[in-house]
Amino acid sequence: MDFATLELSPPLLQVIAELGFQAATPIQAQSIPVLLKGKDLVGQARTGSGKTAAFALPMLQHVQLQDRRLQGLVLCPTRELCAQVAGEIRKLGRRLPGLQILVLAGGQPIRPQLEALEKGVHIAVGTPGRVIDVLEREALETKRLGTVVLDEADRMLDMGFREDMERIIGAMPSRRQTVLFSATFPPDIAALSRAFQKDPVRVTVEDTEATPAIRQVRYDTKPEDKTQQLLRVLRLYQPSSAIVFCNHKATVVELTKALSDAGVSVDGLQGDLEQFERDRVMAKFRNLTTRVLVATDVAGRGIDVEALDAVVNFDMPFQPEPYVHRIGRTGRAGRTGLAIALVAPNDKRKVEEIEQSLGLKLEPGDAAELEAAASKPGSLGSDWETLYISAGRKDKMRPGDILGALTGEAGGFAATDVGKIEIQDHISYVAVARRVIKVAFQRLSEGKIKGRKHKIERVK
Repeated sequence: MDFATLELSPPLLQVIAELGFQAATPIQAQSIPVLLKGKDLVGQARTGSGKTAAFALPMLQHVQLQDRRLQGLVLCPTRELCAQVAGEIRKLGRRLPGLQILVLAGGQPIRPQLEALEKGVHIAVGTPGRVIDVLEREALETKRLGTVVLDEADRMLDMGFREDMERIIGAMPSRRQTVLFSATFPPDIAALSRAFQKDPVRVTVEDTEATPAIRQVRYDTKPEDKTQQLLRVLRLYQPSSAIVFCNHKATVVELTKALSDAGVSVDGLQGDLEQFERDRVMAKFRNLTTRVLVATDVAGRGIDVEALDAVVNFDMPFQPEPYVHRIGRTGRAGRTGLAIALVAPNDKRKVEEIEQSLGLKLEPGDAAELEAAASKPGSLGSDWETLYISAGRKDKMRPGDILGALTGEAGGFAATDVGKIEIQDHISYVAVARRVIKVAFQRLSEGKIKGRKHKIERVK
């Protein structure tokens, strides 16, 4: 369906054209007309289906820009997802003058967020915990709130946020639009919908393209051989970026060390990490300084990395639904993804349930090919290293400023020596070719960016 038929305002249609969106995805085509009419909605669609734009465009259309009071609230399970959703809303709303979007999430001081609320924002995107905190301080004025969106509601329930979600929605005006988006529709989601929605329209987009776009391979292994089997898999497929999922935090720690000792460019992501450590781990993974990320399901929530080559199930999940969540992170944007399962004898029942749920058999991997990969000399290190810069978006730092400092007269590096640049609120990260990292660090430390000195660190 063409966006022009969806009765969106001219500024929004202009941005859609500028972004090169050709046609609405199924979830957008079915959800946007319903939401524009102000109706409640339950949308079931996987990550990567375009659901953010499906709720963001109607919300932006309804915003009264002259009234700088909170009019839309989006709840997300993790800070990373909040940042992604807020970024998408900002991008779609860039032709709306004066639009104010705020992220309300932990891991950052609450004071600047409270100050921003006091000055006035139109839309807030937050995690349940931080939104509760702001509500308790009576800093969230909700009189003009028109729409509440629960994004990835099933994940928030999985993470134990049910009471927080109920408390937040209960504190909102009774006359509001309530929108639920979820990849699955378990009984808890149905109960949430019954409690807080009024005659919601149900929109379900069948996951027709997920399975063919992902090659799913299994390698049988003994439990004691799993780490070596994983190394063989990585040497055989040589992914530039891969997520390895484990069921327990302790396994993440042990496996990360084992892979690092074997020369793999690897980091671990588990629930005990401080937020600033998590941010650094994710920045390095997004810019390919880290090739392999080992994570639990809970720590892996909200991870959305472009062009992820592979997902490896080091431990098979206990239910089919987490398996679908895990592998859905590869095979995006028309690329064929790769999902590998390391299957121990006690995983047989789990695999049968997954295959039954998906309606397909996991492809048996070639054991001889994998064995041959064990002797391959190919490196699993990274050609990139990451530099931290002590200024971000709120300090008027732009990617072009950092690129210019590195490739201009003072820096003297080729553009090919500079990788992904990531600008956050008050900090930035840039990937630099490992062979020139020492000189790049020295020149940025001694020089200036936009005429100012900044603290520069090599991110280990």
